[in-house]
Amino acid sequence: MDFNDTPEEAAFRAEARAFLEKHLKPKGSAPASRDRVNMLEKAKAWQKTKAENKFAQITWPEEWGGRGGTAMQNVIWGQEESKFDAPTGPFAIGLGMCVPTVIAFGSDEHKERYVQKALMGEEIWCQLFSEPSAGSDVAGLKTRAVKDGDEWVINGQKVWTSGAHYSDYGILLVRTDPKVPKHKGLTMFIVNMKQPGVEVRPIHQASGGREFNEVYFTDVRIPDKDRLGDVGAGWKVALVTLMNERLAVGGSPGPDWAEIMEYARDHGTLSDQAFREKLADWYVAAQGYKLTKFRTQTALSRGQTPGPENSIGKIITANHLQDICNSAIEMQDHYGIINETDRMPADAIFQQSFMWAPGLRIAGGTDEILKNIIAERVLGLPQDVRVDKDKPFDELKSG
Repeated sequence: MDFNDTPEEAAFRAEARAFLEKHLKPKGSAPASRDRVNMLEKAKAWQKTKAENKFAQITWPEEWGGRGGTAMQNVIWGQEESKFDAPTGPFAIGLGMCVPTVIAFGSDEHKERYVQKALMGEEIWCQLFSEPSAGSDVAGLKTRAVKDGDEWVINGQKVWTSGAHYSDYGILLVRTDPKVPKHKGLTMFIVNMKQPGVEVRPIHQASGGREFNEVYFTDVRIPDKDRLGDVGAGWKVALVTLMNERLAVGGSPGPDWAEIMEYARDHGTLSDQAFREKLADWYVAAQGYKLTKFRTQTALSRGQTPGPENSIGKIITANHLQDICNSAIEMQDHYGIINETDRMPADAIFQQSFMWAPGLRIAGGTDEILKNIIAERVLGLPQDVRVDKDKPFDELKSG
């Protein structure tokens, strides 16, 4: 592995850092805002600023508003932007997962209509995959699309859809043929989230947030021209989106060993032997993941494609986050149940991250799914027995 930037990468890093210092404040230099409406407007403004200066989507071709840069430049930009208070949340799914799918499988008309507006922050996208009975096994979804002339009529329900309540468009995976095995009867569409028949209901979380939603489709009509890929090829299209999602979720932020060590030092717990053993374990795990990321970055820098071992990132970060936050809350004793940023040390970051950590272990593929990927594609172990693999979907038992 090569831990150093090439001269070209170092020059790009300096350019990116200078741009960020000009437009944003360093992370932690100001209290976090809870005004969601204002945050959405700030995110749109920041997205437009990035796009106008060719920093929005580094690897996209210049004809679509990108820089035409390398994957390594994209990694460098992510590293530098993460050091600043950048309101990127509302666009992470759309630009990281949905719009790349439109570019890969959409028509020229789709690209002309949607890509530039998303890049400039004018339109926000969401991803509509999971259902009450189809989470990790997303191919088991039941939302139906029936052909009616030049349109498809959609009926069904999606759940855990991030940002659906403020999204303009989404990519929607539905079942178009229940007579074939479950992976073969799926098709992907672009859906207007504001059209009649689309109902979005926010899910009230234990953490107090409402970022996730249920989405109901009742006789929603989608033109066939808004189909992504061939009829029945939706699984192939979805895999592109899912791999992008797992890469994005794997890099999710949260308190790490350094934050809990600082807290323990300030509150006299650092001398506790049991805590020191845990701290050592967290440090070793963090360094192992850091080196795995360096391996990925080295591959990208050399123009190579990283392999499925990247699935380990989300397993480590999600479990790591949950364990650290649980220990910090126990350390705070009775005060650990308080979740108010203005009354708790470290702005209650351990409490808020503790509420989010279990969801992180599910989003983008559960621990079990990702362990299967590592077992089969990294370690070369035999696949799980899948008795439903070749059965028509309408013959499968459903609960």
